[in-house]
Amino acid sequence: MNLNGKTLFITGASRGIGLAIAKRAARDGANIVIAAKTTEANPKLPGTIYSAAREIEAAGGQALAVQTDIREESSVLAAVEQAVAAFGGIDILVNNASAISLTPTPATPMKRFDLMFGVNVRGTYLCTQACLPHLIKAAQAGRNPHVLNMSPPLSMREHWFKNHTAYTMAKYGMSECTLGHAGEFRPHGIGVNSLWPRTAIATAALQMIPGVDGNKCRTPEILADAAYFILTSDAKATTGNFFIDDMLLAQHGVTDLDKYSVVPGTKDFIPDFFVD
Repeated sequence: MNLNGKTLFITGASRGIGLAIAKRAARDGANIVIAAKTTEANPKLPGTIYSAAREIEAAGGQALAVQTDIREESSVLAAVEQAVAAFGGIDILVNNASAISLTPTPATPMKRFDLMFGVNVRGTYLCTQACLPHLIKAAQAGRNPHVLNMSPPLSMREHWFKNHTAYTMAKYGMSECTLGHAGEFRPHGIGVNSLWPRTAIATAALQMIPGVDGNKCRTPEILADAAYFILTSDAKATTGNFFIDDMLLAQHGVTDLDKYSVVPGTKDFIPDFFVD
């Protein structure tokens, strides 16, 4: 099974992990809908929906760049409508877009709180709701539809909450969508899963967090390859899982992960949050 001719709606696909997943699917000849906000280059945060489209097409796929604010229902519905008009349907939704603020309660303004919940929780739920009729049609046509949320396994330990309660709540909201939607959509034959990295991933967004050593990270391609295994699995049999990238790759025989290191030979990686 591969992704040739499949249509993926990927939020936040203008850079980083979302773009890596898109380019991996493009190698099969997939259609990629880039649902993201950035239309003008920013020196601190490189990548736009248009530069992403060029990279996706260079990798072998077709791309549709749609400026989308996933917090706004009208914006998402318009993006979904454009996707269906361009490619005839939606087979896969990747809820990748996310907002982060690793701040304690006194240092988390409500504007930042609202941003994290608007993007992470509302955005994930809204995009899933908007794509659902098309995912159901894809299931009826035997096209193996999936929803993949880039969110962590649920772990109700104080340790993961105390330093950044708002961020943890917002990311776990995405994971709660996985848990609920896996059960809700199982009768339709739609697979719903989460994927999360063992280590910190070197992205432009991570570089904006003070004190993070990017040389002790892995590249987004590890998540792209892990996501590919999920999205090419049987949606009816693979659902309701919280996958960790290296464990999933190992299950598929990929155990040499050095190619994903920012600095080859690195052994001392920065662990990501939420992995017990």
